[in-house]
Amino acid sequence: MARFSHLATRPQRGLQHILKWKIVNPVLGRDHSAPVDGFETPAVENTGAHLGETSPHVTWVGHATFVLRLGGKLVATDPNWAPAMGPRRRLSKPGLPIGAVREHVDVVVVTHNHRDHLDQGTIRRLGPEPTYVVPLGNAPALHAAGAKKVVELDWWEKHREGELQVTLVPARHWSMRMPWDRNRALWGGFVLEGPEGTAYHSGDTAMFDGFAEIADRVGPIDWAMLPIGAYAPRWFMKPQHMCPEEAGAAFEALGAKHLLAMHWGTFKLTDEPLGEPPLLLRKWAAQNGYGDDRVWIFDVGETRRLRP
Repeated sequence: MARFSHLATRPQRGLQHILKWKIVNPVLGRDHSAPVDGFETPAVENTGAHLGETSPHVTWVGHATFVLRLGGKLVATDPNWAPAMGPRRRLSKPGLPIGAVREHVDVVVVTHNHRDHLDQGTIRRLGPEPTYVVPLGNAPALHAAGAKKVVELDWWEKHREGELQVTLVPARHWSMRMPWDRNRALWGGFVLEGPEGTAYHSGDTAMFDGFAEIADRVGPIDWAMLPIGAYAPRWFMKPQHMCPEEAGAAFEALGAKHLLAMHWGTFKLTDEPLGEPPLLLRKWAAQNGYGDDRVWIFDVGETRRLRP
């Protein structure tokens, strides 16, 4: 058994499930992947001129990558500026120039080692200067990409950078970079606490009762960055990725003030139409009485000020 298999997603998905999804079910008329049909993820131009400002702010770069100022530090989450993930081309360009981020970034957090979240090419471009905070077992992949200061955490362990406190919290997911290293490295989400408030980045995760535990153990969360895409077909994805309605339920379980949608519109990873996730999230929000002031669906490159 790999080091962290006892914590991993159940039921586990393997090659036989991928073959069922990609080959068997399409032959039987099931699990049809929606094509990229001309939908363009909304985007705005952003030069990154604001990144040196000391007031708290957050910008969506795309996928699970945010750049935010909190506790006096500029933090990048799951940084990915890659033009492609294997055969999957990036469908919207990164919302900030990586050179502007590199100039100011202090801390980089990486939630797990899947290649859309831990992109070694991006780590090389960000350079050796930031502090990289990762779950247990991920330091070798960061060092191989040129990172010098890498801090590994177990679930609920903390690391402090000045006024910023970083805590690794559980997620319902798994890890693998190569076929032979499944679950040898840990995964999780991060809670980022500064004097201005508390942000949470879930990484990849299925819906699980850990959201309520996170709320109980870390206190009020002001800004919850939650994934809303890569959820279809549900029989395959439900144990590892939330759908938009589950992201809404997670937001409520966390007791968060704001939901910041992520993990959609950048790469075509799964079967749902590219533009469906924000439509479903807006529908859920309207049905449950949440307005745009609580549920934030960013354009790529959009910056918002962080005010609890």
